[in-house]
Amino acid sequence: RCFEIEARLREMLDIPVFHDDQHGTAVVVLGALRNALRVVGKQLAECKVVVSGAGAAGSAIIRLLQSNGGTGDVVAVDIAGIVHRDRAGLDDNLRWIAEHTNAEGATGTLADALVGADVFIGVSAPNLFGERELQTMARDAIVFALANPDPEIDPAVATAHAAVVATGRSDYPNQINNVLAFPGVFRGLLDAQARDITDAMLIAASHAIADVVSEPNPSFIVPSVFDASVAPAVAEAVREATRGSPTDSVMPSLRDAIVACQGGCLAR
Repeated sequence: RCFEIEARLREMLDIPVFHDDQHGTAVVVLGALRNALRVVGKQLAECKVVVSGAGAAGSAIIRLLQSNGGTGDVVAVDIAGIVHRDRAGLDDNLRWIAEHTNAEGATGTLADALVGADVFIGVSAPNLFGERELQTMARDAIVFALANPDPEIDPAVATAHAAVVATGRSDYPNQINNVLAFPGVFRGLLDAQARDITDAMLIAASHAIADVVSEPNPSFIVPSVFDASVAPAVAEAVREATRGSPTDSVMPSLRDAIVACQGGCLAR
């Protein structure tokens, strides 16, 4: 029910509402993907991306990918298979996904979706596929198997066949960890006295995370969770992004409010 709860809170409150399982995950995944694509020399707009898991994290990842300019195609897969427009029983979230992804109307299983895919992003369940399915992916494939503690595919198998592999675990390279996002995002929102949080702010945060890694390589596409430079960089990016937001998205500072009040009182 996280989608309904978040939507209601955003409508009711004049402060930013940030669900870490959704937006924190999406921010770090997008930043990591930006660097992974640099490593393999591909453009996101030309890639087929398979997202396994259409819950909180998967939905947010898909939405942020679309806000970032989109991809060649995104195919979402959940426990019932590929999400498509004609699938029965779609809830509001899955209906939105069906309407904004899978342009070719593909049906079937995760194995079917992986054929020709450039990128796999898993936020779902352990041990969903193996070497055979991995070999059907495009050349220089990127695999983000983020289910914890057991990823969607054995990282050792993935590393043997994919160009870049990331997990949610600290005992493998390229840990996708939400802690890279939320302290800096919160700091930037507080500094800007923002009333809400926009996709532009989240995308700016993801780019800031990616840019901390000046020379990405297959084993280093995201900074360490202990890198002290990440949070300030993310905060600055979010602050800058608020400047392009509507004026009602940012609270007036206390000083500005006092001056405005004094001016009004003097005028009266």
